[in-house]
Amino acid sequence: MSYSTINFILFVLGTVLVYFLIPKKARWTVLLAASVVFYIISGLKFAFYILFTAASTYLIALWVDKLSQNSKQVLKKNKAEWSRDDKKNYKNKVKIQKRLVMSLALVANFGILAFLKYYNSFAGGANDLFANFGWQLSMPTLKLLMPLGISFYTFQSMGYIVDVYREKVQAQKNPLKLLLFVSFFPQVIQGPISMYDQLAKQLYEGHDFDFTRFKYGCELIMWGFFKKLVIADRAAIAITAVTGSYNKYNGTTLTFTILLYALQLYADFSGGIDISRGVAQIFGINMIDNFKRPYFSKDINEYWRRWHISLGAWMKEYIFYPVAMSNAFITASKKMKNTRFGKTAAGAHIAKVLPTSVASLIVFLVVGIWHGDSWKFVAFGAWNGVIIMVSILLEPVFDIIKEKLHIKKGNVPFMLFQMFRTFLIVLVGYVFDVAPSFKQAMRTFWLFFTNQSFSKGYTQISDLGLGKKDYLVILLGAVVILIASLIQENTKDGLTIREKLDKRPFVLRFAALFVLLISIVVFGIYGSGYDAAAFVYAQF
Repeated sequence: MSYSTINFILFVLGTVLVYFLIPKKARWTVLLAASVVFYIISGLKFAFYILFTAASTYLIALWVDKLSQNSKQVLKKNKAEWSRDDKKNYKNKVKIQKRLVMSLALVANFGILAFLKYYNSFAGGANDLFANFGWQLSMPTLKLLMPLGISFYTFQSMGYIVDVYREKVQAQKNPLKLLLFVSFFPQVIQGPISMYDQLAKQLYEGHDFDFTRFKYGCELIMWGFFKKLVIADRAAIAITAVTGSYNKYNGTTLTFTILLYALQLYADFSGGIDISRGVAQIFGINMIDNFKRPYFSKDINEYWRRWHISLGAWMKEYIFYPVAMSNAFITASKKMKNTRFGKTAAGAHIAKVLPTSVASLIVFLVVGIWHGDSWKFVAFGAWNGVIIMVSILLEPVFDIIKEKLHIKKGNVPFMLFQMFRTFLIVLVGYVFDVAPSFKQAMRTFWLFFTNQSFSKGYTQISDLGLGKKDYLVILLGAVVILIASLIQENTKDGLTIREKLDKRPFVLRFAALFVLLISIVVFGIYGSGYDAAAFVYAQF
């Protein structure tokens, strides 16, 4: 069931009605029932996967939690008799047991995700590799389809397992409540990826109806539909036309396509998240904001702190910190500090930031692989990871250059330059998204510099399935997003635009929302004969 259908709106309204009519203590069961029905309607044949993830997560979390509780009792019982070394040895033994048990869940669930995502590419690559040596290897290709939201609910569930292992949260004793956490329908398609301690309590406690919250939720949903239906789905028509016949377009058309994709991806992904968060807010549930105006970022590190915030937080918590703080990296850093090079200013800095920079590269390689089973996605991750690693390593050099040029913090022209520079770096990464393959991505970079023809490009752009009015709608929509982003970026009181609008006279509020609604109805891409474009991040 797509978010951008009338059936979804009716489904949400029906769920809201039932939710607030039944007793408060039982309201979480309405969310559970709605989530199960939503997933079954969206693809019954894939229900096994999410049920397996929920069941394995539930059982193994209980097992890990039991090991933790038992160890505390044993330590308490033997507090007087055991020496310090005895206690340390016992704790290490329990830690190894917990880690092994936790690994069962991680290997099983990430294994399923990896198999469904990468098996066919691996089989094809292996067959080709052996054929180059004159050997025959006939690994079969399988008809594999990605279950709805598998990446998002897998990441969310495995984060919960790790938190139980770390004793950050206690294991949920009720399997149905854990199933709700795994399958909560507003976020199952494309996130955000929530932490258990941030979301679970909100899901389980009943919420009273609140008109202001209902109103804010509906406004956020409308804003999401505006970005998705008016801008993203319209832009997707042109982008799909280019990617379907990629070789025939010149550098000008491809440049335009990458710029259009930057708008389409942002409107699509952030629009979908707005719909998810708006629906949850109606029920009294606040999910984390996944975007904070990323195109205003002054460096690529900041960009990734503003874009897909929940994925970044997950990677930081469960991959970056464990890698950067591992004994191997800390030992390597200390050894470098004790060398002759390490005693120089440059060497001391590199030794200090080595774990951070290498861990960042590893994280972005993982992000790239998560995006898809192609070398172009590996290149996407490597591009971002290398830029971040180099920026960390060369930070003192950049500081010296700014000092020599007398560039002070808060210098507006320099900040605009930083934003422009960061946006160009982001656009380079988007080439790997749009191009059909790594080879085509490299060809695209070449065409940017060798095959620019504005007259031919204009002709090609005019033949991508969109007319001048469509491009005008996209442009005006982009301006609306820009104005809203500038207002929010420069706010001093911390209020959202919805809260600011609420303080205005009724006539102004009504006019703004009416124009937004009419824009969706009149300019939205939907209706009979139209197949709504799937959310871009749903494929991941």
